[in-house]
Amino acid sequence: MATMTATRSEFLIAKEEQYGAHNYHPLEAVIERGRGVHVWDVDGKQYYDFLSAYSAVNQGHCHPRIIEALTTQAQKLTLISRAFYNSELGPYEEYITKLFGYDKVLPMNTGVEAVETALKLCRKWAYEVKGVPGNQAKILFATGNFHGRTLSVISGSTDPSSRGGFGPYMPGWEMVEYNNLAALEAALEDPHVAGLLIEPIQGEAGVVVPDPGYLSAAFRMCREKQVLFIGDEIQTGIARTGKMLALDHYGIKPDILILGKALSGGVLPVSAVLANDEIMLCIRPGEHGSTYGGNPLACAVAREALQVVLDEKLADNAQQLGEMFRGALNELRKETDLLTLVRGQGLLNAIVINTDEDSDLAWKICLQFRDKGLLAKPTHGNKIRLAPPLVITEEQLWDCVGIIRETLLSF
Repeated sequence: MATMTATRSEFLIAKEEQYGAHNYHPLEAVIERGRGVHVWDVDGKQYYDFLSAYSAVNQGHCHPRIIEALTTQAQKLTLISRAFYNSELGPYEEYITKLFGYDKVLPMNTGVEAVETALKLCRKWAYEVKGVPGNQAKILFATGNFHGRTLSVISGSTDPSSRGGFGPYMPGWEMVEYNNLAALEAALEDPHVAGLLIEPIQGEAGVVVPDPGYLSAAFRMCREKQVLFIGDEIQTGIARTGKMLALDHYGIKPDILILGKALSGGVLPVSAVLANDEIMLCIRPGEHGSTYGGNPLACAVAREALQVVLDEKLADNAQQLGEMFRGALNELRKETDLLTLVRGQGLLNAIVINTDEDSDLAWKICLQFRDKGLLAKPTHGNKIRLAPPLVITEEQLWDCVGIIRETLLSF
């Protein structure tokens, strides 16, 4: 009896299963190449990428200008550590602080490192500026959030899969219901509250967009109580929602701004925390840092990645195509009761499938998307994020709408 020969995809999936930790549940597509809005698997099949590495590749896969910045700098100097000055850090710091309108930047690597940095800054400010008694500062986290998976950050999570089994938890983190101004008002009565950490749109939760007046009111309430408004724009920032920052839609400049993901165009881990001197200068030498934070390779790449966003007007493209996309999806809702809700801003969108969160229906839909040449993945069971690179064209977008429509109607 002849034995079946495994495909290259099956071979590589088996290797990951055997030798890698089982902390992810990937969709079965083994990607080896990407360019712009497209990726190709090891068998040569082409797909539209509608996850964009959780918005890390807003500029598209392997953008030639960003890769050029990477390779040029990599041949000169990649890392010297912050024990010395380097030729790329100062120019990068000037560029990013002027771009976003802050006095100072503290460069880090991953998104969750930037979140931790912001939390440390907030606590230090609470003791040195606000006058909170030592070790009594509190920081508010919104329910439904996702800020990463360190022990500290999951202490402020309401997601059982992120939090369960990892206690004891960090003291001083308190939960407040997202999109609930009355709950926030009550929480802010505590004089020991130093900050509110919040995502303008909760991406991991399924692209949950708050009520129109919520963020502006929350910002005003924080100001009135001398509480820092900490904007986590790791996923929503860098043009994803139709403006450079999602908070720009509301005219809000957070006291502390957290950036990551698309800050490098998906080339390497780069994150940043921006704040004005009153906050940033609370941290002194030896109190915080990172071997790789502010390395010359990251600085060169991040400057070019941001400049690409500006030069190619990617925020405008996200705004215009996002409106078209949601319009088309809402028209599709009239054709099938499988689609119960469309939500999002710019090109950060999600659809809610008419089933409960324990169902595998959204997963099956994503398998059909894959087979038709579009990669997306469910979150929280019955929600599917749809977030292509911001370099997508109108023609490509309508092609993808066709794939989504054909798939959903087939169910």
